Amino acid sequence: MDFNWKKLQNGSDIRGVALTGIAGQEVNLDAIIVATLGAAFYQWLEKRNSGRIKVAVGMDSRLSGPELKTAFINSLADSGAEVLDCGMASTPAMFMTTITPPYKAHGGVMLTASHLPFNRNGLKFFTPEGGLEKKDITEILAIAETLTEPTQKDGGSVEQIDFISVYSNLLVDKIRKEVNSISNYEQPLSGFKMTVDAGNGAGGFYASKVLEVLGADVSSSQFLEPDGRFPNHVPNPEDAIAMKSICDAVKNNNTDLGIIFDTDVDRAAIVDENGNPINRNELVALSAAIVNEEHPGSTVVTDSITSDGLGWFITDVLKGQHHRFKRGYKNVINEAIRLNETGEESWLAIETSGHAALKENYFLDDGAYLVTKCVIKMAQLKKEGKSLTSLISQLPVPAESKEFRININAEDFKSYGEKVISELGHLAASKTGWELVPNNYEGVRVSINSNGTKGWFLLRLSLHDPVIPLNIESDNQGGVEVIAKELVSFFENFNELDLKSLINR
Repeated sequence: MDFNWKKLQNGSDIRGVALTGIAGQEVNLDAIIVATLGAAFYQWLEKRNSGRIKVAVGMDSRLSGPELKTAFINSLADSGAEVLDCGMASTPAMFMTTITPPYKAHGGVMLTASHLPFNRNGLKFFTPEGGLEKKDITEILAIAETLTEPTQKDGGSVEQIDFISVYSNLLVDKIRKEVNSISNYEQPLSGFKMTVDAGNGAGGFYASKVLEVLGADVSSSQFLEPDGRFPNHVPNPEDAIAMKSICDAVKNNNTDLGIIFDTDVDRAAIVDENGNPINRNELVALSAAIVNEEHPGSTVVTDSITSDGLGWFITDVLKGQHHRFKRGYKNVINEAIRLNETGEESWLAIETSGHAALKENYFLDDGAYLVTKCVIKMAQLKKEGKSLTSLISQLPVPAESKEFRININAEDFKSYGEKVISELGHLAASKTGWELVPNNYEGVRVSINSNGTKGWFLLRLSLHDPVIPLNIESDNQGGVEVIAKELVSFFENFNELDLKSLINR
């Protein structure tokens, strides 16, 4: 097959265009391609396991999901696999199929493209050891490239299972045990009002199969029905419109907690009882505070764009350790695992995007599990007359924070971007009031204290795109503008940079 398989790789995932409808985007992830990927994944698993191979497959609410899931499942069955069709599911649930008795699949697969537009789709893969790494995806794609004829073996089977209910019950049991409502053990959340916003993705189960079962009033929840057109807002906790929608719903309904998921539920954010969003640095801080109570002094691994105030909060207020690492949820997870292997205790790996993985939960980035931890803590604090946000009352909030995405037009964008970053590092080292931040693992991070402006910026390469993201944060109003203006004069020396986003700020 004359096809660019490598183009489907997106780090440790596979992503592509599954439907027409957006100009300039040609379909490269259709049923034929996905069927070939099914056969390739089977062969990849077969090399690592003996006996009959069992694979669990789920999907989010995307319009292309049913057709692609059917093609993938049929290909696995034709290869001889025992397939568990999990229907509508979440990405974390598909990992849990590999370790939960009696299922214990050799592999779990989720058809999703996270928060990307409706016409995109993709695949995330798991084994009992966790999510596949980038090198594993490269290997699966290499196998797919060699396949010419459909595989046909006897012994394949397909069984439909309601695994999202099994997964939900795990969360229900956890809340029942930890909220410790002696008077009402079965429904310890009775009396609480909670608003869930699933963005018409796969997360609606959390309202009906978790919170409502535990007695919570979820009548104010919205966009729970799966709809791959995403007609109400993008299912993405980082999206401003999505966050405003859930914040307004909490305010209008006087609920105790708002919860918003991305499409496949591996990310989340929450909203407090006053309608204030707890996401990005605030969510990292809250998660760190909850985990620190259970594991005092342990290390929190975050991505590179977390604020200086967050670092101070973790180290000085929580008395923990902050290890600021690289962007990419697999990067922070793998770094936390590595630290534990070296003897440095780390129980939380979390990105500002809402990806959060806890050691107690297999270092699985699971939005529903993180929310469950927050629900438990909220219920416990309410008994004491305290709010969930009391845990982060001392977190400094910057006056301004903004991200600019600067496109690179050079063909070899990685080399060009690295050159820009290197030269900016040299400039920062010699500029009065600028100081290179030590222990920085990605790009160049500079602390600024000059002419009344105090803040920082980080310039790094995008993980996959020809883009240099620039994050600027300031402790004083107008500081982002001052820092951006100084950086424009530097960037203008590079002809292959598209500075529209920065100049039109």
